[in-house]
Amino acid sequence: MVEPTAPPLFVPSIVFSLVALLCISIVVILILRHFLPLRSTPAYLLVPVFFALWLPASMVLLVPIDLASSAMVDDLDARGIWLPARALKVSWRINYWLTFALTWFILPILGEYSDSGYREAKAKLVDSLRANAQYYAIVFGSGVLGFVYVLWSYGHFSTSLKSTIIALAYCWGLVLVIYLMGHGLVSIPRRLFRSANISGRLRRIQSQAPRAYEKMTEAEMDLEDLELQIGELSRRKGGSVSLFEDWVEELVDMVNLPESQPGRDSIIRGTGDRSPLPNVITEKYLAELTRRFLRARHARARYVSEWNRLLEDAVRTQAILDSAASKKLEFGKASPAAGFCGRFALLTPYTRYLLHYRLVPYLQTGLAIVLSLASICIVWSEVVKGILPQLSVIRYSVVHHNVADKGQVGPAGQAIAALWMMYMCAAALISITEVKVWRGRALVRRNTAPESAFWYASQVARLSVPLTYNFMTFLGLVYKDTVFYRFLGVLIDLTPLGEWFDYLFPAFILVPVCATLFGLYGRVRRAVGFGIEVLDHEDEDDGGAGPARSWREGRDLIERELNGASAAIRARRAGGPRAAPILSIPRAPAASARADGPTTPFGTSPSAGFSSHPAASHSRRHQANTSARRTALPDADDDDDDETFFESLGHRMRNTFDTLETPRWLADLGQGIPKPKWMAGNNNNNNNNGHNGAGRSQGQGQSQGGGGLGGGADIRRWFGGGRGEGRIRL
Repeated sequence: MVEPTAPPLFVPSIVFSLVALLCISIVVILILRHFLPLRSTPAYLLVPVFFALWLPASMVLLVPIDLASSAMVDDLDARGIWLPARALKVSWRINYWLTFALTWFILPILGEYSDSGYREAKAKLVDSLRANAQYYAIVFGSGVLGFVYVLWSYGHFSTSLKSTIIALAYCWGLVLVIYLMGHGLVSIPRRLFRSANISGRLRRIQSQAPRAYEKMTEAEMDLEDLELQIGELSRRKGGSVSLFEDWVEELVDMVNLPESQPGRDSIIRGTGDRSPLPNVITEKYLAELTRRFLRARHARARYVSEWNRLLEDAVRTQAILDSAASKKLEFGKASPAAGFCGRFALLTPYTRYLLHYRLVPYLQTGLAIVLSLASICIVWSEVVKGILPQLSVIRYSVVHHNVADKGQVGPAGQAIAALWMMYMCAAALISITEVKVWRGRALVRRNTAPESAFWYASQVARLSVPLTYNFMTFLGLVYKDTVFYRFLGVLIDLTPLGEWFDYLFPAFILVPVCATLFGLYGRVRRAVGFGIEVLDHEDEDDGGAGPARSWREGRDLIERELNGASAAIRARRAGGPRAAPILSIPRAPAASARADGPTTPFGTSPSAGFSSHPAASHSRRHQANTSARRTALPDADDDDDDETFFESLGHRMRNTFDTLETPRWLADLGQGIPKPKWMAGNNNNNNNNGHNGAGRSQGQGQSQGGGGLGGGADIRRWFGGGRGEGRIRL
């Protein structure tokens, strides 16, 4: 490596690096602001999470600089952005050990600390250490075995200890990187391909609606059960509860229960059992109750956010699809949650139609093709780097010049290396949001739970170093001249087992790639059963044959929600009327529906489907109503499932004749002509026929409220109207 002779030569590189780090800091702050309320979030949460995101992002900058600074280049100006070896060594040490401490100690402890239900800080810390004791026992147990192997293989104590720590952390992180990145390399292009089809995108949104609504309803019910349990606890007086009055009052304040609540001393809604409150209230019980309540509240916020986002996507996608008729696209008023750019309408309705309906699908398809080729290159490089490293495609895209078997990395190679790393990071990190994890962790806009924020930040930090070093191994012998290899790589390759693991294990990326590409997750779930779910988008991967119900069911559910419970979204969208409105086509109501009661605008009785509010009652926690009346969509794929004109006409004629009733006047002919009322006089015996005939018709006409002939008889019964029905049959 050629050292610079004059310090001013790398001053522009230092300035560029500082500006780049400042830009990375701004991006990280914006990401935190998107998922967390910055003003109300405590510092013990913001600061570690900030560094857990900032340090991995800075590695995307350090790797190209290290490659250009360490390669053998005769012309210093051709290096691009470079720094002295000493500065790079200090940067890598600070970056690695801070990331290591955050990953294995700081973030896990703080995560359990924030999830603890205790009130005092000391009790929270003790509970966090107790929760992490099993995790640390497994880590240290594996570390002891690895240390014995490295010490026996190398024979030097100090190097063996540091090598064991670094190698074990790297191997565990590499296992996660290979699995998550393999899934993401297929998932990202597939999403873009499917999003390019507008009608298919709308159908997938609709197929996800029933499951999303059920999760939201269940979260509402679980939270209400805990609120009622806290309400019962607050009504207990004396005994062990008196020792924790302040704690119980804090819980009541968080629940916001009314002061006068009807007594519910025996049954907790949704369980049907006796009150689960123990006879003796302990500190451990209150801590567990507080933890469950906080988790239930964040779960409710998560599923409500997912449902609202699904409704927004459905309305927006439907508006794009409807714009094909009028060549104009209006999204209506901007959502309060929209970003800065989304609040200003810079395009006309016609240009917006051209952009979203014509141009964006082609851009998504083109980007999907490019990313598909990039995924193929990454998978190919992972497979061949241990056997034939000279066939790595990524190597030739970054190292453009070879001199005496040594590579040179210029500014173009640095930019391409940064792009490769960003795509690999995106493929790994996007899979974290799709993999099902315990405790229902999720990233929610402006309302992410503290424990979830710590957990996701720890995963980002854990994956950064293995992914960085794994990328550098694509470059052949060039990476062995870098400062990062002399700091980390020599310790990983200290033993033959570590070197072979680093070269051969990445070939297993074919397992998650094939599993995602061919829908193996959905097939395993259907074969095994038990409601096993691995990925959020698993139903998309296996062609929609998973537990998600029919897209028609989701379509009806979304329309019902937009017309009922989600009136705010409907009012906000009312600012831009749709050019091709969806027309509801009602079908003939079934006899059972007429007998049960009045029908809703969708043709079902109010008790047949979902309640207007998710938390209405546990008795209404149904599955999505499959008998809801369908609403026609301008989708050509639906023509095969609908009735033809002649079939529909035949069914309507058959229903007309099957439900035809004999007119009352025709049925009375067989019983003789009744005596008129004016001839009956005051004889009660002769009034029976009159009451059975015209008198009864008169009562019907008056009860039905319609104008009648002959003393109030309803003329509608002459056309087949039955008693009490109040409608005309044609």
